[in-house]
Amino acid sequence: QVQLVESGGGLVQAGGSLRLSCAASGRTFSLYAMGWFRQAPGKEREFVAGITWSGSTSYEGSAKGRFTVSRDHAENTVHLQMNNLKPEDTAVYYCAAGRTPYSNDIRGDIGYWGPGTQVTVSS
Repeated sequence: QVQLVESGGGLVQAGGSLRLSCAASGRTFSLYAMGWFRQAPGKEREFVAGITWSGSTSYEGSAKGRFTVSRDHAENTVHLQMNNLKPEDTAVYYCAAGRTPYSNDIRGDIGYWGPGTQVTVSS
């Protein structure tokens, strides 16, 4: 059974940093795209960052230059380093893993979700 478990969320002041991690079990995801999405209260879930099986990355506009997505194939994990956090980054952050090997975009290939981790940025 595939499971994704996020960690690293919390409360931080504006301008601070957090590092989210997502540990996958039940399948090796080294050949699959993975990524991060977020959902703020009253809003739809949105893409934040993605990383392909080969390490290519993509970011939503406001995340560019502030967030960095990375993965560790040996540990079957994906991380999201978030710097210079802003109050508008407050949301539940979800890890996603792809369902098709060698997919180049997690946004069109989500097979699994984690339960989410809360990130709150105070002003």
